[in-house]
Formats: sequence, C-alpha cells, structure tokens
Amino acid sequence: MDPTERVAALFDASSDLHARAARLQVVPIATAARTIVESLLAGSKILTCGNGCSAADAQYFAAHMQHRFQRERPGLPALALTADTATLTAIGIDEGFDAIYARQINALGQPGDVLLTLSINGTAGNLVAAINAAKDRQMRLVAVTGRDGGNVAQQLRTEDTEIRAPADEPARVLENHRLVLHCLLDVIDLQLMGG
Repeated sequence: MDPTERVAALFDASSDLHARAARLQVVPIATAARTIVESLLAGSKILTCGNGCSAADAQYFAAHMQHRFQRERPGLPALALTADTATLTAIGIDEGFDAIYARQINALGQPGDVLLTLSINGTAGNLVAAINAAKDRQMRLVAVTGRDGGNVAQQLRTEDTEIRAPADEPARVLENHRLVLHCLLDVIDLQLMGG
C-alpha cells in the first residue's frame, strides 16, 4: 500500500471509531464526570493508574487536573499512581507487580475518593487488584477500557462506571481513550466553573 493511502486509511479508521464511540460513550462519560465532580466537591481526590501507554494517559489526566485543561482554574486533587518510580519499584520487588497500585490505594485512598483506571484490554492483574483495593476503601470507580472490558469490567459494581472504547486494535483504543480524557476534563471544568 502506498504510504499516502495508508495514512488516509488510518484517518478513516479513526473517524469511524469516533463516530461509533459518540453513540456509545456520551452517557458514561457524563456519568463519570459527575462522579468525579461530586467527589471533588465533597473534598475527596482522584487516583488514576494504567500500564504502558495507559500509564502515560493516567499521568496526562492528573497533570491536567492539577494544573489546568483549556482554561485557568485552581488545581484539582488528582494523583497518578504510575508516576512514582521509587514506590512502584519498591512495591514491585517486595510484593510483586500485581500489588503496585493496590498498595498505594491502601495508603492514599479514602472513602469517597475516585479511582480512574485505564486499560486497553482489561486483563492486567495490577488493575484488578487496584479495583478491589478501592472497593475495600469505599472508593468510587471509573474504568476506561477497550475490547470486551476484560477482568477489569467484571470487577465493577452496578454503581461504578465503565467507558469502553468500541475497538479491538490497541492504537484505536488509545486514540479513543485520549478523547475520553479530554471530554472528562472539559465536562469537569464545565460543571465546576460553569459555561
């Protein structure tokens, strides 16, 4: 395939994904934003995590919450559990990779806080352990997933929110996840600061 045709095909695939996602994700995104805003207004915080590129997206979300998104506002309490390499490696060495987020949630999570997880396929044991730790801490859950939601989706309660990308290919799932985060950030700002 000619490189120009390939690039055009990638744009088409992304456009198709966004069209399908718009029909499926609007309500869960609005619900998740409301959950986060309720938590913030109650004096709670957001903890977020993922693996690989999803770990980077967790940090991206926390950075926009602490600093700003598209307009000036006070910083909002959000922590990426993916960012502290000393803590991650200490827990990983002593307790195993599956404990790297759950242990932090046990130390930092409080009732009313929100755990935002990001996962392409929902199979990571450390995310399942994080969700279970958050439930034990009486936290609220928002899971941004792809494919069939995997084990992550199976751990969610009826009061939790899943925002699932209608895609299987990792690149398409990640493209959708970034848009989901942008929507969340925008609606959070809208609900906190008005139009």
